[in-house]
Amino acid sequence: MREMEVTGVRIEMPTNQPLVLLHEVEGLRYLPIWIGAVEASAIAQAQQNIVTPRPLTHELFVSVIGELGDEIEEIRIVDVSEGVFYAEIVFASGAVVESRPSDAIALALRSAARIVCAEDVLDEAGISSTRDEEAEVERFREFLDSVDPADFEP
Repeated sequence: MREMEVTGVRIEMPTNQPLVLLHEVEGLRYLPIWIGAVEASAIAQAQQNIVTPRPLTHELFVSVIGELGDEIEEIRIVDVSEGVFYAEIVFASGAVVESRPSDAIALALRSAARIVCAEDVLDEAGISSTRDEEAEVERFREFLDSVDPADFEP
């Protein structure tokens, strides 16, 4: 299993299909997983630390788990078959529950649980990048962080 981090939620063009993009913590591979719009919103809200006035489904689930005296230890992306990904939620108590990766990722972000992916899933569905591409992406992120909308006024 390889530890992953959520890079973000993107919209793939021209289909306008949302995807969550994961990246190996110690590696160069990315794992794009196409997801639904509702799940994309849940993941994006968790990444942006948006607090809702009342708990949404993923917040509710994390609260229920805590009240029952358990916690999410990690989520595992365990398989991909014909473009469909499969995940498991692993609890500190030892329980393991099958899940869609999008729901598991939304829960992991809300509970600070590790996200890991099976090596064979990364081999089959991962996209490799080079160190040069990684450096270019980092320079672009730094540029975006420093841009002010006024910079583009005539």
